[in-house]
Amino acid sequence: MASSSVGRRLVACLLNVSEARREELVETVARAALYNNKAGVRREGTTVLNIFNDHDYNRSVITIVASIDSIREAVLSACEEACGLIDMGAHMGVHPRMGAVDLIPIYPLGEEVGVEDCAKEARAVAEGLTERVQGTSAFLFGWADSPLQRGLAQRRREMGWFRKTPELQAIRPDMGPRPHHPFGLTGVGASPYVMNCNVTIDTQDMAIGRSIAAALRGSTPGGLPGVQVLALPHGGAVEIACNVESVEGGPPGGTEPWPCFSIGGQPYCHVPASLITTRVAELAGGRGVGVKGTALVGFTPHECRALAEIALAQGIAEFWKERGKIRM
Repeated sequence: MASSSVGRRLVACLLNVSEARREELVETVARAALYNNKAGVRREGTTVLNIFNDHDYNRSVITIVASIDSIREAVLSACEEACGLIDMGAHMGVHPRMGAVDLIPIYPLGEEVGVEDCAKEARAVAEGLTERVQGTSAFLFGWADSPLQRGLAQRRREMGWFRKTPELQAIRPDMGPRPHHPFGLTGVGASPYVMNCNVTIDTQDMAIGRSIAAALRGSTPGGLPGVQVLALPHGGAVEIACNVESVEGGPPGGTEPWPCFSIGGQPYCHVPASLITTRVAELAGGRGVGVKGTALVGFTPHECRALAEIALAQGIAEFWKERGKIRM
């Protein structure tokens, strides 16, 4: 990633909250990351680049970018707001979820920030959340889960996140009490950047969706490296929802270029969205099904860094309004 004085210490948090149908509520949560409500002033060096709302999932992703020194307070303020507005006991949506604030991943963007720095902030956010909002609970994943560094998918399985009705009282969180409503359970962690890419296929047959998801996963022989996949009903069709992790090393050989970047001199790359779309189209086509479209939930790492530098250099806090709700 190109260097700038603004960008060298930047980190991103793709805050996942369990609400999308009340868009004004989600914007209130986003603004809490930007403004100190007690003092009524804006937090310098912080921007919200995008808000991605999905009404079927009843889930939103808020892209918060700030310096490593500012991200903790921005994220905690947004989480406090969300916990005061969202009741998991009343939540309805087709996407798996366990918390009003369901996921807090923190990713390095600048050259002067490592994943270990993000892990330190993630642990502090988890501790701060459970202290500030009494009754909240958190589990740690990725680099924040020291020393095991278990990935998000593994920790979610351990917590029962993929179950239709998780047994909250059977869960032993890393911080806070046993989960309960209205807050549920929040995942907090750090890793190299994870992109979200969703491909919609033109069928309502979930068996077809699940077979495509299984073939696409990085854990499957012949699957795409770093890609974790769910098949979910969405808008009268099936969505192949992918978490696209950045993997160490350079891209593999092939005709499709893989976006690359480095963290602390270590090269990383990730599967491009175009390759995911192509592979889904091939798998779906073999089952007599077409592809309706692809959506990125937010940005690639390069886009996130570049847009954040523009927003911060121009002093634009509510950047999502400048660009509209892009990539919907």
